Amino acid sequence: MSVDLSGARWRKSTFSGQGGDCIEVADGYAGVLPVRDSKDPEGPALVFPAGSWQSFVAAVQAGEFGNV
Repeated sequence: MSVDLSGARWRKSTFSGQGGDCIEVADGYAGVLPVRDSKDPEGPALVFPAGSWQSFVAAVQAGEFGNV
């Protein structure tokens, strides 16, 4: 899947805190959610189908991956 992210407006998760281990997401892309490492803003981004990302977030919130 190829998505032009040249005009992306990235934002950090509100749960990132001050530790520096953060992800950033870019809203406004129909059906997908771009994600990148905030420590490497010029590096690669992953683009997930929106439904898959929502399932992942729900699993994290439900504790399916342990204490993260």
